[in-house]
Amino acid sequence: MEVILLERVAKLGQMGEVVHVKDGFARNFLLPKGKALRATEENRARFEGMKKQLEVRNLELKSEAEKVAGKVDGQSFVVLRQASETGQLYGSVTARDIAAILTDGGFSVNRSQIALNMPIKGIGLHKVPLSLHPEVEVAITINVARSPDEAERQARGEDVTQRRDEEEEEAERARIEAEAFFEQPAQPDQGSGEEKEG
Repeated sequence: MEVILLERVAKLGQMGEVVHVKDGFARNFLLPKGKALRATEENRARFEGMKKQLEVRNLELKSEAEKVAGKVDGQSFVVLRQASETGQLYGSVTARDIAAILTDGGFSVNRSQIALNMPIKGIGLHKVPLSLHPEVEVAITINVARSPDEAERQARGEDVTQRRDEEEEEAERARIEAEAFFEQPAQPDQGSGEEKEG
């Protein structure tokens, strides 16, 4: 299906271009979202009449997006979740969760502007791209942790999952030392038995 783009669409084209797309993409995304019109003669004439208004609206939306981008670019947001000892989350952090966190932080970002390909399923620092406008993209950092203290340690660059492994190794060493300590008194008894025989 041929459509006329009413705004810039990533990997497709600029406003005003006539592009050929799959029917499902046009019917399910471009047309309902108001991003394109079917490329009929009537719509081509309609687009020429709307062109100035669309350009003005596009510039307004772009300037708003640039303002938000200036404030949010490079920011870090903490998300507290329960996780296993290895850092695997019990659940995940989705675009909806990130949108809620940004809104709580005072930024007007909706879920569709968060370019998260897959939900976050592990603790750590995760770069998340935001597409605030087809021509304005920024990235934020989502710090997923089990506690505020752990989030602080991660922000400083500490690998908390590795730290857990070291703690487990230390606990194992302490257990082995404790077993060795408690086995020692048994050895002198055996030695004293030998002395009685001799």
